[in-house]
Amino acid sequence: MNEILLINASGVDKPGVTRAITRVLANVNARVLDIGQAVIHDTLALGILVELRIAAEARAQLLEQIQQATEPLGIQVRFQTISAESYDQWAEQQGKTRHIVTLLARQVDAAMIAELTAVTSKHGLNIDSINRLSGRVSLAELTAEEAAQSSACVEFSVRGTPADLTALRADFMELSAQLNIDVAFQRDTVYRRNRRLVCFDMDSTLIDAEVIDELAKAAGVGEQVAEITEAAMRGELDFKQSFARRMALLKGLDESVLAGIAAQLRLNEGAEKLISTLKKLGYKTAILSGGFNYFGNFLQNKLGIDYVYANELDIVDGKVTGEVKGIVVDGKRKAELLEMLAKQEGIALEQVIAVGDGANDLPMLSVAGLGVAFRAKPLVKASAEHNISNLGLDAILYLLGFRERDKL
Repeated sequence: MNEILLINASGVDKPGVTRAITRVLANVNARVLDIGQAVIHDTLALGILVELRIAAEARAQLLEQIQQATEPLGIQVRFQTISAESYDQWAEQQGKTRHIVTLLARQVDAAMIAELTAVTSKHGLNIDSINRLSGRVSLAELTAEEAAQSSACVEFSVRGTPADLTALRADFMELSAQLNIDVAFQRDTVYRRNRRLVCFDMDSTLIDAEVIDELAKAAGVGEQVAEITEAAMRGELDFKQSFARRMALLKGLDESVLAGIAAQLRLNEGAEKLISTLKKLGYKTAILSGGFNYFGNFLQNKLGIDYVYANELDIVDGKVTGEVKGIVVDGKRKAELLEMLAKQEGIALEQVIAVGDGANDLPMLSVAGLGVAFRAKPLVKASAEHNISNLGLDAILYLLGFRERDKL
């Protein structure tokens, strides 16, 4: 007779458990239909689903042999017969759409997981697996500085299609605001681990500054330019118009101040680790910025960025003229450059990641396979599919499925 048998083994993890069980099953030519294992704090949970074609007497003997094989290892084993109808229903679900829900926080507590899973359940998503991607947590008390730099990530693989994707994203965004966490929801496709190009905005994304504001301070017009910059980043002003107004205020600035400002630029949290890891994994990187190529080139040399596209300051006789040379890099141009680089690299747009914080980044975030708003303005957070507001840039690696130990 044919029987589908689920074997659940649990106990202290040690070598030889899987071998002990499968060796007994091999004696009756059992067919393995599914197998999975998890270890949490040295405690093993192993499940094996098999099809048996043996008589009832042989079945009883088989179960006894499995018990005998695992008892010396301190492993408890439970057996459950699965009906053919139940198995068929389970097998049919493999064609259903799968998504990845990623929880990002400085530290993860039970309330975060309870609230997040309540949202997934509300929208008809069933959790298949849960994995911790961040490193193991120390019990030592963290200093305030260490706590502010810590990171935690739990990844949920879920099955099903939400009836209202907009409502699901709204619920996740509300949850993020309430609990100071980030929640990413993305389709689990072949492209997720096969991205090849990452395009960054520069100001307030790679670096913790708006360079044009720093130039304005040096020119004595800091407050005027900062107000225009903020309005533009919030989407209240057209980028080209606001850019022209800001540039005009820089007229007469001495070229000598550029080097000093570049030397004082601070990278945002996680930038170096992210780009170092991407480079070692063979990714291409690019800066697509509405800022200035002088500073983009500075970062290119510092970080090893592959491509830089930004605005070129027009300088005559050592003074900034208040104009830029060539095409202004605005939101539309950023999207065009991203598409150009994808074509040049011979990859699909689904393999491109775009990261930015301002309204002029939305076009490139929307055309990239993975668009991430990083510590973004409210308008951008509401419009972008993915947001990282509570961790550093290297948290993007979690969205790709990499574990902490994979960061280089």
